[in-house]
Amino acid sequence: MKEIIWKPELHSFDSCKEFAEEFNLCESDLVLTNEYIFNPYFGELDLKCSIIYQENYGMGEPTDIMTEAIMKDAAKTDCKRIIAIGGGTVIDIAKVLAVAGDESIDELYAMAPDMPKRRELVIIPTTCGTGSEVTNISILNRTRLGTKMGLVGPAMYADYAVLIPELLEKLPFGVFATSSIDALVHAVESSLSPKATVYTKLFGYKAIEMIIKGYQIIVRDGRDALKPLLKDFLTASNFAGFAFGTAGCAAVHAMSYPLGGKYHVPHGESNYAMFTGVLKNYMEIKKDGEIAIMNAYLSELLSCDENEVYDRLEELLNQILPKKALHEYGVKEEELPVFAKSVIETQTRLMNNNFVPLDEERVLKIYKELY
Repeated sequence: MKEIIWKPELHSFDSCKEFAEEFNLCESDLVLTNEYIFNPYFGELDLKCSIIYQENYGMGEPTDIMTEAIMKDAAKTDCKRIIAIGGGTVIDIAKVLAVAGDESIDELYAMAPDMPKRRELVIIPTTCGTGSEVTNISILNRTRLGTKMGLVGPAMYADYAVLIPELLEKLPFGVFATSSIDALVHAVESSLSPKATVYTKLFGYKAIEMIIKGYQIIVRDGRDALKPLLKDFLTASNFAGFAFGTAGCAAVHAMSYPLGGKYHVPHGESNYAMFTGVLKNYMEIKKDGEIAIMNAYLSELLSCDENEVYDRLEELLNQILPKKALHEYGVKEEELPVFAKSVIETQTRLMNNNFVPLDEERVLKIYKELY
């Protein structure tokens, strides 16, 4: 049984300058980042790298079209190493650059998981949510299919994952909210997964504790309390990354992808829209096993009875990021069966990790309850 996958070498630094010196950034490196991130922290370091600013190719989460345009320009640099400095969009595209040749995105999906490693990859997250600095999954909106899908392969692991809390200091609160809730979902889903092990649950449950306690401090003391907690949230996100990198995410992510793909809802926010709805349906099907352990853990953290943990959890999260019903995003009721069918047909990789099996009828039921 696979207990835990720990592929990248993990580093941490107090400053970006320390990282740049330790990793000896040079002419053969390509930095994929955002200008608003790069200039304040790296702009005065006089680096000789090639630089691509992701936002010049489109806004929002990564699409196949955006990624193919960046692949084309990255190839012109003849770089030997990719340095990803950014949030989920930058990291997901950088993983593709590590394996990309002349193929289109559709061809890479057809090749997966047997893609070659063409460039060394260093990932530095600037949010506290993806955890994908330690996973081999890239999530792209496949515009030609109308949904998000994971591109997965062993060659997409970073060679080095680097944590620099300094990079989170200017993070807008809304981005912090969506990304950290994403990390919480990673931790919960991976801990409930049938692939979970004692090792992944060690990381997953600790991430849940760190995130919930951090939220409680912010709710009690206000948003100014966030800055001293940034390292904890970044670490919790990393822990959750190790957990779901082995045990996987499940229905919450699978059901969020049609919402994100069609209505461009930020990833963490679309996950939150599904989160407790999926958990409540798990409980309707099976009340014992790991979900009972999870509920007992949450009840202690939230100081409530086990039968009300999801409502109390939602009350806490709503003070960080207010939850919306699906219709508030513009979703039409007649689209719900289409969403449900899409989940069953295109998200098998995720749905195989559900705490209990969910069929198309149950997925549609959840969508209707959240509508």
